[in-house]
Amino acid sequence: MTKCNSQITTLFIILALACAVVPAFSIEESEAKSLWDTCVVKITPKCALDIIAVVFENATISDSCCHELVQEGKVCHDTLIKYIADRPTLIAQETQYLKKRDDLWNHCISISTTA
Repeated sequence: MTKCNSQITTLFIILALACAVVPAFSIEESEAKSLWDTCVVKITPKCALDIIAVVFENATISDSCCHELVQEGKVCHDTLIKYIADRPTLIAQETQYLKKRDDLWNHCISISTTA
């Protein structure tokens, strides 16, 4: 469990550093920063870590985090997961991570529309 938490924390730190330095999808740096600032305020740190764990570690997500994810929005979710998946240590499995990202989104949408 400690190893998993350490890996999730490391991924979250990588995400923060990447968002501060690397523009997403070739958008300008100021736009990337604005997107980051907009997205981060819509989700709790715990749910952000849970989402990262679902996509990169095969964890599960609570209904409440799904609601936060949907509130965050698809553009934010897609962009932030892509930031992480583009890291050199993860790029070899990027297609798998992006599929899991999309599967998570669809799962959370289905939960949000039934609640």
